[in-house]
Amino acid sequence: MLRILGHSRAACDGWSRRDVLQVAGTGLLGVNLPQLLAAEEQRLVGGGKAKSVLFVFLFGGPSQLETFDLKPDAATGIKGPYRPIDCRTPGLLISEKLPRLAQISDKYAVVRTVTHKQNDHNACHYIQTGHPMPIVPRGAAQVDATDKDWPAMGSVIEYLDTRAVGGDRRDVPSYVYLPNRLGHIQGYDRLGQYGGWLGRQYNALATDIRKKDAKDNPYFRDCSDEELQFRLKELDGVPEVTLDRLNHRRGLLDQLDDQRRQLDQGLRLASFDRTRDRAFTLATSQKLRDALDLRQEPAAARDRYGRHLFGQSAVVARRMLEAGARFVTLLWDCPDGYSWDSHIHNHDVDQHMLPGLDQTLSALLVDLEERGLLDETLVVCLGEMGRTPQGKTNWGRDHWSFCFPALFAGAGIRGGTVLGRSDRDAAYPADNPVSPEDLAATIFSALGIDPETRILDAQGRPVPLLDAGVPLERLFG
Repeated sequence: MLRILGHSRAACDGWSRRDVLQVAGTGLLGVNLPQLLAAEEQRLVGGGKAKSVLFVFLFGGPSQLETFDLKPDAATGIKGPYRPIDCRTPGLLISEKLPRLAQISDKYAVVRTVTHKQNDHNACHYIQTGHPMPIVPRGAAQVDATDKDWPAMGSVIEYLDTRAVGGDRRDVPSYVYLPNRLGHIQGYDRLGQYGGWLGRQYNALATDIRKKDAKDNPYFRDCSDEELQFRLKELDGVPEVTLDRLNHRRGLLDQLDDQRRQLDQGLRLASFDRTRDRAFTLATSQKLRDALDLRQEPAAARDRYGRHLFGQSAVVARRMLEAGARFVTLLWDCPDGYSWDSHIHNHDVDQHMLPGLDQTLSALLVDLEERGLLDETLVVCLGEMGRTPQGKTNWGRDHWSFCFPALFAGAGIRGGTVLGRSDRDAAYPADNPVSPEDLAATIFSALGIDPETRILDAQGRPVPLLDAGVPLERLFG
């Protein structure tokens, strides 16, 4: 029997999926290529160990030597200012600045050998998509997003979910970005987070919380409820427009579109109709609004996460998962231009960043487990790179993408394990190098999506979700 769906790479007669897709493109199998791709999409929208993904993105590049890969026996200029402390995972040297995470290390696995060659912040495209940044003449150290970029993993999930049966009637978006789009708090529009060539309709629905002034960093302080209005920017309507008036407006649009359909029955109008209907569904979703409303959360629970922007955004991320979101990105951005991009190691690292990560991530993992969500949620936490092994006199470190850690939890991950070993200076993998493609393949596979699944690119050509990458099956029990 010829099998082309699921995780099978070849049929019983030796045909690969690529062979089948090529033959289908000629019509020899009695189906055309769009029909075959649609069949794949219908099949590959679930069924994995994870129902959802929580992608915790520490933008800027946390230091491996100050978090999960300390080297106490390294040379003085390399080993850093912190000592490792006891934890529940044999062989894991975790920073003394992460005591809460040390006490629950049996709930997560650490991959110490993520590596790639794009040694700058534009690697945010690589980490969020599983594809290197497109090679185009942009000529700037900081690159803004374009519609030529590869779609984010979350956008792919939104695309597949929307095209599934009944997907356009979901009252919670599949892809959500909290608390703001990457770079927006700095005035940038960084790449890798959008739908790219899939289309803007598959962008994340993002909240838009900003800093008070140029010197403010809401990740470093407690935030008031007045600031924490987690409204989705795209759906934040005019206050005086009631639900009845909104539905009335939809009725008027329907009448106009009935006339327009007589002039244009093409695919572009059909696509517009789906996008508009989707927007109305989300704009009128009480379930979505409730999930974003922090006031419904008990004060004690919010306190455990931390009242800073990262902690409160994590509470909303958990609420979005409970409501049915499938890919939630929880971002720690760089409002001050540094933060995790710690070229200068100052009191912010000691007093805010490492303690904030320790408090929030530990509270999040425990809370997900207590609520029964951790078994069905894959949690992934990392930056786009690490830091140079050689420290500066003030213990700042520069960019280093050649070896850095990622944390995995939930959805069958074997907690208390470590994958990969770095060399004596945490500079390069000594074994088990892990690429961004491997990370993306692991995420897709955990959701039941074969990384070789084809979707149509901007030119209508079938392309696999990933060009390379092998799922990290050793992480799963």
